[in-house]
Amino acid sequence: MVFQKSPDGGWGWMIVLVSFFTQFLCYGSPLAVGVLYLEWLDIFGEGKGKTAWVGSLASGVGLLASPICSTCVSAFGARPVTIFSGFMVAGGLMMSSVAPNIYFLFFSYGIVVGLGCGLLYTATVTITCQYFEKRRGLALGLISTGSSVGVFVYAALQRELIELYGLDGCLLIVGALSLNILACGSLMRPLQSCGSALPEKPILEKVPDQYLIYNEREKNAYEENVLEKATSEGKGMNQTSCGDCKQEPAITKNNLLTITPHERETYRRKVVERTYFCKQLAKKKWQLYLDYWGETLGLFKNKVFSSLFIAIFFFDIGGFPPSLLMEDIARSSNIGEDDCVIPLISVIGIMTAIGKLVLGILADFEWINTLYLYVLTLILTSVALVLIPFAQNYITLAILSGVLGFLTGNWSIFPYVTTKTVGIEKLTHAYGILMFFAGLGNSLGPPIVGWFYDWTKSYDMAFYFSGLCVLFGGLLLLVAALPCWDTMNGSNQAEKPLPNIYSYKVASSV
Repeated sequence: MVFQKSPDGGWGWMIVLVSFFTQFLCYGSPLAVGVLYLEWLDIFGEGKGKTAWVGSLASGVGLLASPICSTCVSAFGARPVTIFSGFMVAGGLMMSSVAPNIYFLFFSYGIVVGLGCGLLYTATVTITCQYFEKRRGLALGLISTGSSVGVFVYAALQRELIELYGLDGCLLIVGALSLNILACGSLMRPLQSCGSALPEKPILEKVPDQYLIYNEREKNAYEENVLEKATSEGKGMNQTSCGDCKQEPAITKNNLLTITPHERETYRRKVVERTYFCKQLAKKKWQLYLDYWGETLGLFKNKVFSSLFIAIFFFDIGGFPPSLLMEDIARSSNIGEDDCVIPLISVIGIMTAIGKLVLGILADFEWINTLYLYVLTLILTSVALVLIPFAQNYITLAILSGVLGFLTGNWSIFPYVTTKTVGIEKLTHAYGILMFFAGLGNSLGPPIVGWFYDWTKSYDMAFYFSGLCVLFGGLLLLVAALPCWDTMNGSNQAEKPLPNIYSYKVASSV
């Protein structure tokens, strides 16, 4: 379907507003789940590793299911998907209020809420891109801050609701607040499709045209073969069914006698055409499937892309756990709740919003290489993670939380890096693969850190491991993108160019 030209304003700003609040309402609780994590540890008495699966699934399932989410939005539109997903998020939060055990939370909070958030994220980004073209970067930047502001607000809100109404009441109220997503979804008016398109021909008229792309000799041979089989089967049926025909009602006999040889031949021709068309369609679909996997393998031949998916995987394994476990880290360091003026998760949330804006602005400068900027954020993140075990008071933890939150804002420049690596024509395919590995890292990171604590009774080894994971990904990506590789392979590229390899130059030469 072809949509009308993007208005770049008008109702589009209302789309930005409701998309901002949609991400605010759906991601507020899952990204501030660290407050709920402490309560679940006390109520169910499970290990930190097992309990951490709840929050990690809520953040990772949406990314893992990104292909499904994109298909749903393409098939049904942003408005229906947003309304349906609003019910999913609200229902999952309300079901979690009556969870009898941790395994029920895996489903209600981890899968239901996580999948609803993934659908909502895809819907808001899709409809915003439809309404904006020239100001698309600004619009996407504004709606992406909704989740960060949501973390800042929901961390303090959930803590206050738990003190007033308990964990069950908190989840019920937060779930009720999520129903406001339905109102946001109702305002997502889709763009009208262009009315100048010519009406489609009936499917029977299209069938002969399809043959033009195939071998005419193959088509004729196939038709003759099918016609011979149909004729022989028809004769056999006429000989064996004479006795049965006598038992048929008179009305059926009359109807059969009215079928002329020309109509019978026309019917056979239609059967041949349909059969041949289905066969060739299956061949075409299979070829598309093979082309998809061929393109996927081609992406991994690009050394920068291969390093990029490893880097994003290890970054999410090591960099995501603090947003979930920082409150428990403070409690393990004997820092009381009275000392925490602002929840540490709120500090991470608001600094993530600032980081997205600042890093996004820096990426627009021509003299700054976005890949090296991204690698710098990874290396600094690893340093901040290694310093967490040395923080023994609230001020130090708050500073480290702010630094980690700011560096996590590198998500805003990740699409820039992906585009420069594979090219704009393969961005969608490559970004989907990278988001899958990001979701895998989100799902595995917090449980791994929790298992380290269950094993050593301390978070020290856990964050040393996290820091090394992020550092490994950053250094690997840096080595893969060094300009010396282009110099070494210059002669080979002249004979057989590598597919879609972006030449990363030093910042001074950009």
